[in-house]
Amino acid sequence: MKSWDVIVLGCGVIGASLARELNKSGMTVLVIERGEPGREASHAAAGMLAPHGGDLPKELGGLAVASAAIYPEFVRELEDEAAARPHEAHAPSIDLRSQGTILIGDEQVQGARLLGRDEVVELEPCLASSKAKFIEENSVDPRGLMAALVRSLKHRGVDLVHGTPATSIVRAQEGSFEVHTAKSKYFSGVVVNCCGAWSSEIAGGISVPSRARKGQMFSVIPRKTPFLEHVVRSEEIYLVPRSNGRILVGATVEDRGFDKRVEAEAIKRMQNLAEKLVPEIAHAKIHETWAGLRPGTPDDLPILGETSTPGYFIATGHFRNGILLAPVTAEIMARLLRREAAGHSIEPFSPARFA
Repeated sequence: MKSWDVIVLGCGVIGASLARELNKSGMTVLVIERGEPGREASHAAAGMLAPHGGDLPKELGGLAVASAAIYPEFVRELEDEAAARPHEAHAPSIDLRSQGTILIGDEQVQGARLLGRDEVVELEPCLASSKAKFIEENSVDPRGLMAALVRSLKHRGVDLVHGTPATSIVRAQEGSFEVHTAKSKYFSGVVVNCCGAWSSEIAGGISVPSRARKGQMFSVIPRKTPFLEHVVRSEEIYLVPRSNGRILVGATVEDRGFDKRVEAEAIKRMQNLAEKLVPEIAHAKIHETWAGLRPGTPDDLPILGETSTPGYFIATGHFRNGILLAPVTAEIMARLLRREAAGHSIEPFSPARFA
């Protein structure tokens, strides 16, 4: 009977990053994913690595800054590992961009500096407003990031099964678990629930107060490229350029359960807001529309740590910050599984706060 040191439930950016980090520690890891790896919240995200401002809760400030700082090395390692599988299609582009962010509006953001009118025109002549701030931030393409993570897991020999969700966790005996799917049983001494918006649906484990928070987005292809070089963000809308010329626009925040329908009215409303910042968007062709389900919690903070059942851990509930927090979450959770200090203050994120 095969057994693994750790079973990770969920292959979004959090689960995949953690599985990779555990493998680096020498552990054997199985990842179980309900659908296609990285096709839910991670696939739908914009990829802004913004450790300041926006709707980031103050409790996450330290983790966000730490994670943003290690991102360039995280990306470099992933690109190397993804490229180490030359027999597969060309390596995915994570598209780490460091051009920075232009903030429109009166929001006060740590580290932002006020731009003069001429500076705004020089940086982004397409902007309608000449009143703006600049902050040094990065962005990535989450789809490329997830593709590289999956390649990295394969390169490292991490086992991955997908297409059927974990349905229940059974404590077989002291120090071991059975994870049941519709087709099989899998055995491990440690289980980590990284199922995002679906974290609460696994029977037999600890109750996880996660819920789906819907977000609709769209992307456009402008008439001319390069068009927008910097992320542009207001309190209502954001625009995130990709190096291939696409521009992402988002995003709604809705409590609609697992409804992933894209609504024309929501897209049009965001399009109008984007046009107020960048009028040229009115002439750009809509390339794609989509909706994702972010994992929310009652206090909008992630759940990180071991539950009251020894050996059963949770890493979920990152809401709008999963892409940003993935590297530091992987490091923290790997330390906890090795019975080491977390390395960061994680008391606000304890599973016990919902007991």
